[in-house]
Amino acid sequence: MNTTNAGTHTDHDFLYLQVADRLEKQIGQGVLKTGDKLLSVRSLSREQGISISTAFNAYTHLEIRGLIEARPKSGYYVRFTPTQYPEPLLVEKPANEGREVSTDEMIALVYKAMSDEGVVRLSLAGPSVDLLPKARLTKALIEAIRESSNSCINYEQLQGDQRLRQQVAKLAFNWGGNVQGDDIITTQGCMEALVFCLKAVTKPGDTVAIESPTYFSIFNVMQSLGLKVVEIPTDPVTGLDISFLSEAIKRTKITACLFVPNFNNPTGSCMPDENKKRLVNLLTKHKIPLVEDDIYGELYFGRNRPRTCKSYDKNGWVLLCSSISKTLSPGYRVGWCIPGKYKAEVLKLKLMHTVSSATPTQAAIGMFFSKGRFDLHLRHLRKALYTQCLQHMKAISDYFPADTCVTVPQGGYVFWIKLNRKVNAFQLFKKAMEENISIAPGQIFTTDARFRNYIRLSFGQPYDKKIERSMKILGRLIKEIIEN
Repeated sequence: MNTTNAGTHTDHDFLYLQVADRLEKQIGQGVLKTGDKLLSVRSLSREQGISISTAFNAYTHLEIRGLIEARPKSGYYVRFTPTQYPEPLLVEKPANEGREVSTDEMIALVYKAMSDEGVVRLSLAGPSVDLLPKARLTKALIEAIRESSNSCINYEQLQGDQRLRQQVAKLAFNWGGNVQGDDIITTQGCMEALVFCLKAVTKPGDTVAIESPTYFSIFNVMQSLGLKVVEIPTDPVTGLDISFLSEAIKRTKITACLFVPNFNNPTGSCMPDENKKRLVNLLTKHKIPLVEDDIYGELYFGRNRPRTCKSYDKNGWVLLCSSISKTLSPGYRVGWCIPGKYKAEVLKLKLMHTVSSATPTQAAIGMFFSKGRFDLHLRHLRKALYTQCLQHMKAISDYFPADTCVTVPQGGYVFWIKLNRKVNAFQLFKKAMEENISIAPGQIFTTDARFRNYIRLSFGQPYDKKIERSMKILGRLIKEIIEN
């Protein structure tokens, strides 16, 4: 499987990055394979018509990303070509009928492991604090408080901070949106936005279509709201199986859908834009609202930000939800939704449940966005995540059994990994925790046992010696389970 490009550089970027991008593309496409010797720095300089220092900087950039290596007195070689694993075939079809959702003890154990001190959190689908602009966020918070006439100690208006909503509306341009600040409602994180939107379009006992596999907290939400689910299978590259959904609509009364079209957690898949348009048309035809979770949409590794389903919504049936929890600050709990025709219902629910979102953090993020700092931060974050993705994938290639299959994420934070059928992922989780390593077993991403030999691993942490050691241990544990 080929990876997508990390992005293209404009004419204003350094020349060495443009050269590095072209070489990276050849590595990703398999034109240059693991072990291939590259041109010498002097030869690359002559071939590309660039200075020797520019050629050297291009190779250094690729070496830092883990794609090539310098061998003493020999030159540069391709270290890793990320095309070694086929994508796992998710052929296990879920049952079509709606089912009550039960909360398994595994979810609670995985959550606990994410917060335990001293544990290497390969289960955490989020950013390392080292990748976040702590000082700039603090500065924005101080500026926002100083600027406020009441130092941000008063209740914020029900719909949310006005500047923040205006900035989110501007951000929507990147995904093809044409919205105004008045279309947006702020929330305390994306999960609250999802809950408000689901409550606005369903009642207890209704059936909601979700992806399979999907983020395990979704099951807790469904259970708390008294909802049933129909699981729709996903392709690890193109996402939701729309044909399966269409047939499910004919057989089951589906009241609403909740999907993550951009960089699904746990597969990392991204629906092609034409599929998103097809999905919106299908649901509009049947008058089924779609709650769209776009929390990972800005974390793309390709050239352009993928569009949202909301961008194809002409009649208000799509309720888009997002936040800064995966991109900027998990602890600030700043999220939002664009609920379309259900705006009044969502506002009523917010009034009933929270009255107002936190004033200081909303003001700070509105300030941060308005200064143009978010776009700059995202560019650095996307580059770091793509590099970490390649480094972690190299470790999987080196240390896991040869029959391991892994998806190649197009964005986001996670790998979806299929192991030998002898491996029980929850058993592996418990053995890994004895080594202070936390992973996410596949069983928690569905309501049945179809993914018992799958695991989700995160590459959100910078690759270091501790991560390297953890990957070696995981590989050893997997081999031991297979051999016993």
